Amino acid sequence: MSQSVQSAIKKVGQGQMLRLLKVLFFLGVIGAIGLTAFAFLGDLQPNRVEVNEPVELDAN
Repeated sequence: MSQSVQSAIKKVGQGQMLRLLKVLFFLGVIGAIGLTAFAFLGDLQPNRVEVNEPVELDAN
């Protein structure tokens, strides 16, 4: 192969790698934003129910 063809192939490979890194970075940022939003906005409080149960004490 000539040098120009090898150079063109190398540039295409670098461009694809850079694109992949950009996509991974973007997905990481979106995931961090989603996790933060879920932590602040998610309904994580338990449902509270009042429970009354009589207790017998042996005071001997």
